[in-house]
Amino acid sequence: MRNPQNKNDTAANAEKPVRLQKFLAACGVASRRRCEILIAEGRVRINGALVTEMGTTINPATDEVRLNGAVVRPPDSGLVYYLLNKPRGYLVTASDQRGRRTIYEILGAIRERVVPVGRLDMDSEGLLLLTNDGELAHRLMHPSYRVEKEYEVVVRGSISTAAISRLRKGLPLDGKVTQPAKVQLLGKDPNGSRLRITITEGRKRQVRRMMDAVGHSVISLRRVREGALQLGSLLSGKCRPLEANEIELLKHETGLGRPK
Repeated sequence: MRNPQNKNDTAANAEKPVRLQKFLAACGVASRRRCEILIAEGRVRINGALVTEMGTTINPATDEVRLNGAVVRPPDSGLVYYLLNKPRGYLVTASDQRGRRTIYEILGAIRERVVPVGRLDMDSEGLLLLTNDGELAHRLMHPSYRVEKEYEVVVRGSISTAAISRLRKGLPLDGKVTQPAKVQLLGKDPNGSRLRITITEGRKRQVRRMMDAVGHSVISLRRVREGALQLGSLLSGKCRPLEANEIELLKHETGLGRPK
């Protein structure tokens, strides 16, 4: 799904030094931020030598990089992008010590090594992008690129205008005020309220914690959009490759290209 490059350009790029965490992310190991943690934990070696410094650079053409003893290489089959409609009850992780179900149990048809872009907690559902494009994943998750994430949320109780106003203006979480959210009231009764909430950050369990902060616990939460990518009619538990135009639009939103 990526455009073939000129062979001479590819060879030249391979000789350029690249930061270790960027190389690991580009190989589909994890997000760049997570790769920095792996390095700091002493799980990465270059040519047999343990590395923990963030400023370390490598030459992908000549240096051997190992993570937990396994050689890390760029994906042979090119960059791939998949959209999963994550069901409730699944963790967004490769394994769980408590034996709980993970999304990788329903990704058997995907042969490439892919990582999730962001997280959805176990009780949440909806759109989850998976890819081995580390640079795109990094930009989609970084708040400086302000990529919108849209959620359909059902909360307990009849939400007030004042509570919606607080969500829209931003409220403190962990000592830092959230970015203003777009909030649309879809309907309510004494037992519950339905909302569409759009944010540009990705703090842990952010939407749930925002709703708790205004006095309304979440009953259900579903992500329906990330940037230009829409969940659409994809069934729960199903996965599909992204269309070429969807990839182009995501890259355009994060400064990696222009839509055709």
